[in-house]
Amino acid sequence: MATRVVTRSSTSLLQYQCFSNSLKKLFSSLQLQQHSQYRRHISLANLLQRYGFPASKLPTFLGKNQPLLQNLNLSEIDKSLGILLLSFKLPQDLLVSMIFSCPGVLDLDFLRKWEVGIPGLGTLSSSPLMVRNVLEFSRRFGKDPDEFSRCVQVLHGSGFRGGTISRVLEEFPRVVMINEHELRKRVDFLKLVGLERSDINEIYSTFPGILGFGVEDRLKPLLDEFSQLGVSRRLLRQEIVREPRVLSLVLGELSRCVELLNKIKCREPIRQRIFSEGKLKAGFAVKLRVDCLCSYGMIHRDALNVLKREPRAIIYDIEDMVKKIEFLLGRMKMNIGCLIEVPEYLGVNFDKQILPRYNVIEYLRSIGGLGFEVGLRDLIKPSRLKFYNFYVKPYAECEKIFGRFSGDAEAKSRHPAGLWKLFKPAKYPQSKEDADNIRSFMEAFV
Repeated sequence: MATRVVTRSSTSLLQYQCFSNSLKKLFSSLQLQQHSQYRRHISLANLLQRYGFPASKLPTFLGKNQPLLQNLNLSEIDKSLGILLLSFKLPQDLLVSMIFSCPGVLDLDFLRKWEVGIPGLGTLSSSPLMVRNVLEFSRRFGKDPDEFSRCVQVLHGSGFRGGTISRVLEEFPRVVMINEHELRKRVDFLKLVGLERSDINEIYSTFPGILGFGVEDRLKPLLDEFSQLGVSRRLLRQEIVREPRVLSLVLGELSRCVELLNKIKCREPIRQRIFSEGKLKAGFAVKLRVDCLCSYGMIHRDALNVLKREPRAIIYDIEDMVKKIEFLLGRMKMNIGCLIEVPEYLGVNFDKQILPRYNVIEYLRSIGGLGFEVGLRDLIKPSRLKFYNFYVKPYAECEKIFGRFSGDAEAKSRHPAGLWKLFKPAKYPQSKEDADNIRSFMEAFV
């Protein structure tokens, strides 16, 4: 019995030793593998840094694309980067952005195929941005150089100039996925509107994305909507030439924007300025400002409501709206939802009202002069005089910061200097007869 127990214990000990040895071998192999992988990462990082890749972004890039980069040889990656720089003549910034966006373009066989096929695009290959976008699109969707060459021939046959084709491939390389018949149909659509060929080239160069819209399901119904709103063909042609992005409107979007403008309650001068150039331009201005607000995280319904409550924002330029929103989010550390409660922020002058008031509040907050939190409503709603009396007048230091109503502020004349001379009555010599007549007239009242 004792012998059997000893035998079992020795067998278990032997199994444990075998298992322990296998674990040690496994751990040692994993350590070697990790060490070799780490060395490979270091070598790859050094290689990419030689080509101008920022060191701060390399750890994230290598960790995110580890499975893909493991299948590529370091020498092949070096050759691929050399082809991109020397053969395709890509600037360093475009090269880095393309690799970060689509590291699959480092495949050497893919680049050698394009190195042979890129001359088929002719003089278009001189545009680095076009080459970058075409290579990235081709790698993502498996399109070969012959397909791009056929697309370029179709565009040439439709009357596109070289610069226009280059712009199309830069901004909309997806054009290669449109079949030839549909592509010709979309190119010829603007001829139906009555535009000249020179204008058509300019329009597609300015906004190549028009080629992505179908004729029957998008563009023709959009023209019908314009007609229902009373937009004539002549005015439509002028607006398309001036702003081709009007064709990017979704069906029904312009009607909703015009309906919003009709319901706006505002002063008549503001309404006249909004509709000064017609319903089409006014509705499109609303659309651009709604898209601007939505790009900062506001939902579509709230953006329309903000413009409905503050129609002056439609009159200001888009750049002015962007500057105000960036200041609100960056400097004032508020969120975009504050505009839903105080839409007047977008309707006041930035340099004359928003900035001076904010500087005053920040100064008072820094010296402990505020006993309460000043929100966006307290900053924008009060009149100039009320804000001055409440926040500026009690503090002499704020006079220079605010400027308005302060003693140092010079009142600017509304008229140019010397204008009073034009209204000064002319002097005429007074004769003795005139003096006698005046004296005799006044004696009657004595």
